Amino acid sequence: MTADRRDYPPNPIVGVGVVVRHQGKVLLIRRSKPPRVGQWSLPGGRQHLGETVEEAARREVQEEAGLPLGACRLLTVVDLIERDPDGQVAWHYTLIDFVADALHDQAVAGDDAAEAAWFTPAEADKAVAWAETRRILAMALAAD
Repeated sequence: MTADRRDYPPNPIVGVGVVVRHQGKVLLIRRSKPPRVGQWSLPGGRQHLGETVEEAARREVQEEAGLPLGACRLLTVVDLIERDPDGQVAWHYTLIDFVADALHDQAVAGDDAAEAAWFTPAEADKAVAWAETRRILAMALAAD
């Protein structure tokens, strides 16, 4: 197993996600890599060795959407654990989610994102497949 392997990990992987807001809309990216390829999701990804979770959150939004962020606040922590048909853990992420306002709305997909787009809260609720992401979006939109 390589150090970069994410499926069937020997330990949980720390990831970050960010609910990015701008003028009443939220940013979603369409995932280009597993897990959940092709689904709309929060921008985010794996924390790198030597960076704080907030630094990871800011870097991931910059890499996936080209957006700088204003203040970034911790929102919640979520466990993503998916098992294969044999019951083995295929994916295990500890996801640390933030909420932040974008400094502008010129999102451009890059890195792990096939697309990046702004959604109204109602549109985002319909576009996102994972119930946990919908819950996080609702938390972030209620936070202020």
